[in-house]
Amino acid sequence: MTRLQYLLILVTLLPVTVLAQIRVGKLVIKKNEVFDLGQSDILVADTLIMMDSSRLVLNKLKRENFVRVKWAIFGNHCIIDGRGIDGKPGRNGRNGVSPTIPCSPGLPGRNGGRGLDGTAGINLFLYLERITMNGNLVIDLSGGNGGKGGDGGNGGGGSTGTVHCAGGDGANGGNAGQGGNGANGGTLTLDNAKNPRIKELIGKQIVVKIYGGVAGSAGRGGYHGPAGLGPSRKNGKDGLPGTDSASGIGGVQGNINFESN
Repeated sequence: MTRLQYLLILVTLLPVTVLAQIRVGKLVIKKNEVFDLGQSDILVADTLIMMDSSRLVLNKLKRENFVRVKWAIFGNHCIIDGRGIDGKPGRNGRNGVSPTIPCSPGLPGRNGGRGLDGTAGINLFLYLERITMNGNLVIDLSGGNGGKGGDGGNGGGGSTGTVHCAGGDGANGGNAGQGGNGANGGTLTLDNAKNPRIKELIGKQIVVKIYGGVAGSAGRGGYHGPAGLGPSRKNGKDGLPGTDSASGIGGVQGNINFESN
């Protein structure tokens, strides 16, 4: 059984509230307008018209979305947005305190936080029985990028010495946070049986983006705290710099499938 047949059985047998679907006779997304599926992950329409620069945003909280349309009409620069969400950057570590009391060591910088991973691109099952292209359509199912790792905080400097004690030691810098991982691109599944022409449009009037998300870059280690200076060269010692971290791992490119049954 194909995914299209499975979808049709669901649409026929289950109530709308269970499916969380949007089912309309005609859906018109006007020029520069954005239509968001919200909590729904299934769109069924007799006619879908996307005017110039309009955007259909899929439910990014659901790994799979289904769009089934008898007749789809696309203007210029239309977008179906199923791209994953970019990971947020890790927090930067706080800088260490440089004390004012003589002969005291600085406090170390805090470590930077790890960047968050991106989320995967949507797996979209797109069934268009008839299609009219008056422009071009971009289907973006790319994975989200990883967030940048946070920078380590700088180490605090040691305070100055006196005739009775040496200058304070500088503190170590905080370690850098690792970059988040880029997420995998989604999979686009098209029904090639009812609309063989759609395969010819891919790469021409229909551009499919299924790139893996870019790895988040590593944070920077915190700088060392300087030594406090004392009389007669009774200086403290410099702290050590924080260690740099590694970037995340990039996501894997998605796929395009054609169902022929």
